[in-house]
Amino acid sequence: MNEAQRHHGILSLLEEKQSINVSHIIDAFQVSPATARRDISKLDELGKLKKVRNGAERIVGKKRKWTPLNIDSTEHYREKSHIAIRAAELCQPGDSVVINCGSTAFMLGQQLCGQDVQIVTNYFPLASYLINEDHEDVIIIGGQYNKAQNIFLNPAPDALGGYAGHWMFTSGKGLTESGLYKADMLTAVAEQQMLEQIDKLVVVVDSSKVGQRTGMLFCPTSKIDMVITGKDAPAKVVSALEAQGTQVMLV
Repeated sequence: MNEAQRHHGILSLLEEKQSINVSHIIDAFQVSPATARRDISKLDELGKLKKVRNGAERIVGKKRKWTPLNIDSTEHYREKSHIAIRAAELCQPGDSVVINCGSTAFMLGQQLCGQDVQIVTNYFPLASYLINEDHEDVIIIGGQYNKAQNIFLNPAPDALGGYAGHWMFTSGKGLTESGLYKADMLTAVAEQQMLEQIDKLVVVVDSSKVGQRTGMLFCPTSKIDMVITGKDAPAKVVSALEAQGTQVMLV
């Protein structure tokens, strides 16, 4: 794992927690105390976090959260747009496609909008976009609206049993040879209900997340049919995924 990937992982940890200490970084990334402190100092200098005694705190309100109106300002926009284009090319006329939340997912939905595919989603911004753009076949998975994640959540264990799809595209906070990790448990549990209902699971993550182990394990590599990511993804992780039978596409 290089420094840039480690820095991304540290900032992802701070998205989950208000603060972290040096020990968190040492345990999460298997680095020395000196490296952990140096990472904190560099990110503090860049204004990405606030350095405190023996750790760091999240800077609240500094980063503008992306929305469909400012999608081009999201981190790694160019790479994510290439990923979305490649993912859309997998879908054939008449396919049913499950798309989950996130900026890459939204861009994938933009690519598929207007095509002869059924889009199944619980992601409110994407559903609103598709309806506004008159996409003909949209299924919105119902439930209680979660404002923080902009998704609908249904706590019933078999709530999604009636849905199915040829493809399911999802992202996460980290991807290793062990599988895909997600930071938000509620989102992860909602998506896990769909895993048995789809034919192919495709993970779409930008290369900065490959090699990161952040949050909870959403699904093991054995359940992932394909990964689409950027060319800067660590070769070691890519090889480990392919050795387990997962197809990896680099864009």
